[in-house]
Amino acid sequence: MGDTLVINRGPSETRVALLSNGVPVELYVEREHERGVVGNVYRGRVVRVLPGMQAAFVEIGLERTGFLYVDDAVLEPSRRDPEASPDAQSAVDIGSVLKSGQEVLVQVQKEPIGTKGARLTRQITIPGRNLVYMPFNPHVGISRRIEGEAERDRLRTTLERIVEPLGGGGIVRTAAENLEEERLLKEVHLLRQMWNDIEIRGSKAAAPSLVFEDLDLVLRATRDLFTDDIEGIVADSEIDFKRVQDFVAGFAPGEETRVRLHDPREPVFDHYGIEVEIERALDRRVWLKSGGYIVIDQAEALTVVDVNSGRFVGKSSLEDTITQINLEAVKEVVYQLRLRNVGGIVIIDFIDMELLANREKVLGALEEALKMDKAKTTIVRMSEIGLVEMTRKRVRESLGQLLTEPCSYCKGRGFIKSEQTVASEVLRAIARHMHRERSPTVLVNMNPGVADHLYAHDEAHVDYVERLFDTRGIPVARDGYHRERYEIVPAGLSPTFESESEESV
Repeated sequence: MGDTLVINRGPSETRVALLSNGVPVELYVEREHERGVVGNVYRGRVVRVLPGMQAAFVEIGLERTGFLYVDDAVLEPSRRDPEASPDAQSAVDIGSVLKSGQEVLVQVQKEPIGTKGARLTRQITIPGRNLVYMPFNPHVGISRRIEGEAERDRLRTTLERIVEPLGGGGIVRTAAENLEEERLLKEVHLLRQMWNDIEIRGSKAAAPSLVFEDLDLVLRATRDLFTDDIEGIVADSEIDFKRVQDFVAGFAPGEETRVRLHDPREPVFDHYGIEVEIERALDRRVWLKSGGYIVIDQAEALTVVDVNSGRFVGKSSLEDTITQINLEAVKEVVYQLRLRNVGGIVIIDFIDMELLANREKVLGALEEALKMDKAKTTIVRMSEIGLVEMTRKRVRESLGQLLTEPCSYCKGRGFIKSEQTVASEVLRAIARHMHRERSPTVLVNMNPGVADHLYAHDEAHVDYVERLFDTRGIPVARDGYHRERYEIVPAGLSPTFESESEESV
């Protein structure tokens, strides 16, 4: 079964899934009021230069200012690998490149993620169907997915000959494999004209303002993902069906027949089993077919994957059983990283293996599985205890960040204090209050579960506090109170003490 692009349009959001052998491996979501900004070009204003970080903040009209590193601010070929860490030292000082108040034309490289603003670059690229034009960089590159050396040489020579008189450079995309020179020439001139128009609009625009907006999700996914490996595109909306057909006919006449309209009465994501996989991708624990499982915990810049044997007991030696679980886990881990769009540092804790040969087997399987991932990944090393350190390029928010929000009850901690803990806090709070101010009767408003716990398990402790301070403490159950919230009310008075947790819940 070949790959398929599935497009689902809802009332307020559009989703596109890439299926490989019938299984969703990538998911993109775009909401009407939260359209992605990667690829957009803005006229921005430098608001602050940071010599200590060799970067600058640039106002481009979004909620947060963008971040521009020095190597992305220099309008000449970069002196380092563009995939390198932003912390890598540059030979150029940011202060010699940018000044506060300066207006610059910038493009968004990475979406705003979490508390971080968009990552920007002045080395603008104009993406097309078959290649990406780079007006400021004379480099010519070929997609790593084009493997034949003869074809790579042909495309490189052709593109160099085409772009030399125009200036700049380009990267040949996978879709251009075996494409005739005339088609490449036509597209290069089209992209060059687009850049000329952007440059003119940018010179006239006031900062901050949007100068060029990239295609919406449906057409962007069609442009970037619709290759010869894709059997077809399925859309559940008549509007998207016609838009995609016309778009495909424009760059690949005759291929529009591969675009199909799904019966809108049947949810298209249900038909292809995508909804089930989305739910799995939001779970912390993912079960393996053998009975083992992996646990995925995400922080802002670090993701930890823990491999566990679960119910799997194997049929031979312990070492073979562990190795088998780890090899099965490799496929699921790589699949989940890609589907969840996990970026940044990833630590995978495989089950300990005694034999070096088995550790190398698992590491080799991981390296092979990652070859299918379009995002750039780098395996740093594998320790003797089976701990793998790797990185995966982050361009947009992960699926979890996009589809979920911190729990309103636990505020994202993932846990809350137990009833026993809060009950003990209440007793200590009464003692502190009575030490400052004696009252014959004290009411304590609290969560019903905590009140029940005090009556059922801590009655002796309540009696002790009452005798110690010659007072009477009355737990009062209040519906709607968060478990960690409580307040002390001397009889006939206003509350004099609220739990410190109140403001955080």
